[in-house]
Amino acid sequence: MMAVGLDIPADQIRRHVLEGDDTQVAVLSVGCAVQDWRVAHDGGETPVVLGYADPADYRAGANAMGLVVGRVANRTDRGRFTLGGETWHLPANNPPHHLHGGPGGLGRCNWVMEPEGSRAVRLTYHSPHLDQGYPGAVDFEVTITLEGRRLIYDMRAVPDRATPINLAHHSYYNLMGRGPVNAHELRIAAQEYTPTGPDLLPLGHLAPVEGTEYDFRDARPIGDADLDGNLALEGGEAPAAEVTAPNGLRLRLWTDQPGLQLYNGVSLAPHGTPLAGQDHQRYGGVCLEAQGFPNAVNTPAFPSILCSPDTPYTQRTQIEIAPG
Repeated sequence: MMAVGLDIPADQIRRHVLEGDDTQVAVLSVGCAVQDWRVAHDGGETPVVLGYADPADYRAGANAMGLVVGRVANRTDRGRFTLGGETWHLPANNPPHHLHGGPGGLGRCNWVMEPEGSRAVRLTYHSPHLDQGYPGAVDFEVTITLEGRRLIYDMRAVPDRATPINLAHHSYYNLMGRGPVNAHELRIAAQEYTPTGPDLLPLGHLAPVEGTEYDFRDARPIGDADLDGNLALEGGEAPAAEVTAPNGLRLRLWTDQPGLQLYNGVSLAPHGTPLAGQDHQRYGGVCLEAQGFPNAVNTPAFPSILCSPDTPYTQRTQIEIAPG
């Protein structure tokens, strides 16, 4: 199994800055990472995602900071699944489960970066058959575009045979620029979620969010509960999620994916050199990871994440951060 992230020479990591209306976003070739995102606000610039000052720190994949993760994001039960009458074994890098595509997953790889002016960048990666144990060779493409204050992820993957694919982008948002996000107000358009066991693996069914810590149907502070679970989005043209910070900045997210993993940084720990002014402590950022449902490859009741040459993977997710 391939494990390539730590072997990327620092001088081979490329960086490209997107510029839009009062917005700058720095993207790295390693893991398609959004290293920095700054928004003009109150006469200055506010960093709205957590990041590392040194691009080389992204090679370790710690905290999945800002990365595109896969081939299959989130947890896969005991690192195995059955497809085509054969059981496929994946590395259990989150014992006893497989997490975010494994120790050499897409977030640990150095993608080919092709800037398309100041508003877009295209990143591609070829993953060979049996990379991290997955069947099939896959050509991945991620295009990140800045339109005004809106960052758009267009993700596509074409395999040469049937295989599971489920990508997610893993930015930690902090619209204040630093400190805990507990006072940020969050709304998510979801009536149901996928309950999990103590190992954070879904139990295989949907349940109402009402009366749970995942009930964000009406905007309320994120608070200090331990949040790391998937919500079943309602869909439609309205934002799937909205975050409003005490400083008046607001995030809105749209996606065509069925799920949204909500993680409030309860286990976030320092690694490397944070961007100036950031500390990357517990509750330091909130992740809103648009995705298919976790462990869907082993759960027939969940929307399928199987792709093929005739049914390639696609995702479009848009995130806008601007004064409310």
